[in-house]
Amino acid sequence: MYLIDTNIFLEVLLDQERSAECQELLETLQDREVLFYVSSFTIHSIEVILERNELYEPLVDFLYDIHKTKGLKRFDTDTLEEMEAIKLAQKSSLDCDDAIQYYICKTYNFKIVSFDNHFDSTDVERIEPKDVFTPPAPFSSC
Repeated sequence: MYLIDTNIFLEVLLDQERSAECQELLETLQDREVLFYVSSFTIHSIEVILERNELYEPLVDFLYDIHKTKGLKRFDTDTLEEMEAIKLAQKSSLDCDDAIQYYICKTYNFKIVSFDNHFDSTDVERIEPKDVFTPPAPFSSC
């Protein structure tokens, strides 16, 4: 299972450099049974960012898409889990939002779909959107 990081959604919503790659991943989730998760923290972060930029219509569309996408589920953390994530942030080089994502992945054995290379220094596997449905290269012997 996978947790999709905030930056994947923001790539699309803010029409950034790798938005096409992210859009392709998100579109594949429309009718998939594979479970991908988005943290409530990510949803709230995106709400704040889009609201600050007065992007209300894209925000409503984003929330609707989260709701209707069959292969994407919201993952809610409780207060105790967030406290544990903050403790992790204090002990590591992760900031608060990365620590919450890391905590979820570590606790529930998820991979993280992200462009954030801060996760590369952790024991959680980070993959990029283009690699989610790409099978690993076959082993070849010489």
